[in-house]
Amino acid sequence: MLLVMLTVTLFSVTACGGDKKSAEGEKNANKVETEQAKDNKGLTAEERAKEFITVATGPTSGIYYPIGGAFATALKDYGYDTSAEATNATGANIQLMLDGDAEIAIAMQDAVMQAYQGTQAYKDKEPAKDLRAMMRLWPNYVQLVTTSDTGIKSVKDLVGKRVGVGAPNSGVEINARMILEAYGITYDDITPDYLAYGEAIENMKNKQCDAVFVTSGLPNATVMELGVQYDMVVVPIDGEGRDKLVEEYPYYAKTVIPADTYNNKEDVEGVFVYNIMLVRGDLPDNVVYDMLKGVFENISTIKSSHNAADKNIDITFGVDDIQLPLHPGAEQFWKDNGYIK
Repeated sequence: MLLVMLTVTLFSVTACGGDKKSAEGEKNANKVETEQAKDNKGLTAEERAKEFITVATGPTSGIYYPIGGAFATALKDYGYDTSAEATNATGANIQLMLDGDAEIAIAMQDAVMQAYQGTQAYKDKEPAKDLRAMMRLWPNYVQLVTTSDTGIKSVKDLVGKRVGVGAPNSGVEINARMILEAYGITYDDITPDYLAYGEAIENMKNKQCDAVFVTSGLPNATVMELGVQYDMVVVPIDGEGRDKLVEEYPYYAKTVIPADTYNNKEDVEGVFVYNIMLVRGDLPDNVVYDMLKGVFENISTIKSSHNAADKNIDITFGVDDIQLPLHPGAEQFWKDNGYIK
């Protein structure tokens, strides 16, 4: 009987000791998380649950929407209250950020830099100095497409033609304007169609448009469809005009559209500009730092949303290509991970 009582007593002491250690471990873990929050390097789970994050994306038919939606899902899985908002993409997203109606937003870096500096499309507005970057995303390729019967083989051949340049002050239209300018062409030299590239391509099929600027990841589904139905030509963006563009605007980079991306049998010279994730400059440092932790802890969700995300969104790509100043919270995150000295 004494042996049984000793055994029971020993078991009780051990069990209580285990519970105590477990409780102490949880307490210590909470303490670490709280200390991280105090160091502006994260939030506690309780603090995170109180934050509402709106992600400004793009049209439901485009690439911004699924990738932006995946960011919202990744942050929700990390403990935030989130929403993904469909928008008209870059221009609209920049305005949403300036109006305080979104916390993070996808946008093309050339348009962002014009807004930040108050130049080009934003020359009549106050420089948007509150815009900040959180991370780099995927490259957008500027594609100029036509059909063989137009005879257009170079950017300079656009003179006198009807050209789809994108909706006014959209990311595509900003690309088109800057590229034409680099080749010494203005809108006075062409007949600009201010249409989204999907509508402009439909017009081209009906002989109401001669060439269309398309800015997107590769491949673009609308361009693929055109290449299947028509004898499509991808016009090179090359030579002195490209050299001038890249020299003057360092957020553009030389590239090629690889052979067989569409019906092109050879590589086509071109340019790309990165998309970046904007973040509101007035957000606390620890919130931005914590969001980046959440993004990369749930990166598989984002990578699975689209091929462009799978190939181009990863912590190892760093932030060297970003021209816009980083948010202090983002800067600290990238420093802590060894990508900024």
